[in-house]
Amino acid sequence: MRYAQGGGLTAERRAFREQVRLKAGARFEAGEKTSAIARGLRVSERSVERWRQAWREGDIEALRSAGPTSMPKLSTAQFASLEEELGKGPAAHGFEDQRWTLARVQTVISRRFRLNLSIATVWRLLKRHGWSWRAPARRALERDERAVELWKQEVWPRVKAPRRRSEPGSSSRTRPGSR
Repeated sequence: MRYAQGGGLTAERRAFREQVRLKAGARFEAGEKTSAIARGLRVSERSVERWRQAWREGDIEALRSAGPTSMPKLSTAQFASLEEELGKGPAAHGFEDQRWTLARVQTVISRRFRLNLSIATVWRLLKRHGWSWRAPARRALERDERAVELWKQEVWPRVKAPRRRSEPGSSSRTRPGSR
């Protein structure tokens, strides 16, 4: 991820950077050299060159911030609506059990808002709004303890890999002549 906050720049930081560009624009009008502007504003010469090119093409207005690079996929009102839908539970949306997965949330978003988001985008969206991964706090209601015990007794011993026995001489460190 590019920024530690989990997204782009904050509004304050974006405004600060815009002010730096506008100062550079004033210095372009004064005819200063790129290297002097870069030193004075403590930025790279390459950035100053990009800004100068934009300034030539669109004057000082071209140096203003265009806002966040990407808009949130769901508005605040839409996310509140999504939270209501998630609060109804997976069964209300036609899923068999009571587990929310990213794929299921993706399906709900697709049905409700007609937006096709990737699984990674769904995860970032939920994380940005304070949701986190959680393991179930209690066992599922559908759990069949008798079937679990039967599986442990009959199937697991057959599936489990046999344990390697440690016998004298079984390790390469204790094998005679291994030096």
